[in-house]
Amino acid sequence: MKSKIDSSILDGTVSRSIEIGLRVIGVWPDSSYAFLRRAFWMITLTMAQTFQYRYFVIHIRTDDLSHLMDGLSTTMSYSLLLLKLTIFWINRRIFHDILAMMARDRSDCATDWAVCSMSRTTYVSHRSSNLIIGLYSMSVFLYGTGVLVAHGDGVDDEADVQPAVPERELFLKMELPFESNVSPVYEVVMVTQFFHQLAAATIVGVLNALIVSLILHVGGQIDIMCRGLVEISSDDDGFDLRTTTIKALIRRHQRIIALSADIETLFSYIALMQFLWNTLVICCLGFLIVTSIGDTQGSTMLIKSLFFYVVITLEAFIFCYAGEYLSAKSRMIGDAAYEAKWYNSSPTQSRTLLLLILRSQRKLTITIGKFMDLSLERFTTIIKASASYVSVLHAMS
Repeated sequence: MKSKIDSSILDGTVSRSIEIGLRVIGVWPDSSYAFLRRAFWMITLTMAQTFQYRYFVIHIRTDDLSHLMDGLSTTMSYSLLLLKLTIFWINRRIFHDILAMMARDRSDCATDWAVCSMSRTTYVSHRSSNLIIGLYSMSVFLYGTGVLVAHGDGVDDEADVQPAVPERELFLKMELPFESNVSPVYEVVMVTQFFHQLAAATIVGVLNALIVSLILHVGGQIDIMCRGLVEISSDDDGFDLRTTTIKALIRRHQRIIALSADIETLFSYIALMQFLWNTLVICCLGFLIVTSIGDTQGSTMLIKSLFFYVVITLEAFIFCYAGEYLSAKSRMIGDAAYEAKWYNSSPTQSRTLLLLILRSQRKLTITIGKFMDLSLERFTTIIKASASYVSVLHAMS
């Protein structure tokens, strides 16, 4: 049975790029060496965080504020990734159940319209996933380009002043336990940091693309159910609501509720970390962008920070929009059931539809740590809070 579910997944429930990314972090069902993959990410991210926070503690009194904000933004992004992966590893059984339900939903598409609707949803999901992952990978290349440009400018400026070897900037600001400023150690550290940062950014894109795919799948199932509610009342010769059809719709509604509950369990505390960390990261990057504008040497900082700011803001928007989209879609079920002319059916059938209407009044959503719902209003809260912090930092600089 498990191989059948996996085969359905490979046929297009989630994109191939998401599947590969989830295999890399060891959460895809039946992944080989899953424990070693999880151990690799845990060890490397923990080591990177140790050296990054060590740099911040040592240089907090000596570096200027822009350098600290630059290092802190990437440091907190790594911290957020580590927390996300930990939550995902703990709840991987729930994720496997989600994949099983998605595979069952695909196999239960009995009508041509349902098949067409799922195909359209899958197409949009795959395109969105590849775009999101590509944007995160591109941000690393542009950030690295900014570091290299800044390094080249720094070398030229130092060459006019003193012949000594200048302090060379790393991709990720770290206080390493060995001398990393001399060749070939510097080049080895730079290459290692670049590829690890590229892999980490890609995994962040995979996790964000995953929630988009899951929410789009739920939305597709809701569309199919709404279409079914319309069709059972389309017969004008007495509105013969077939009991078997209503039961099938009830079962589909129950699966939608169960799937949404599992998605909420999987992403609720990830959304909480996202809400807290993204506010600070957007604040740091916004400060770098504001201070770079008008500075004669701020072009390199803009190259590093601007696209990074875009993808971090996009990350917050994706989670907030996913919650808003799910809530809006869930309200469509009650509207479609109310318009199904239940009052012309038999008492038993009408009571069943009335219970469905009543159950659909409880909207589906994704919460921020079980405290509040994710919505576009929360996204505006993140942006406004970040802008307030930026103004305070700018006044202090």
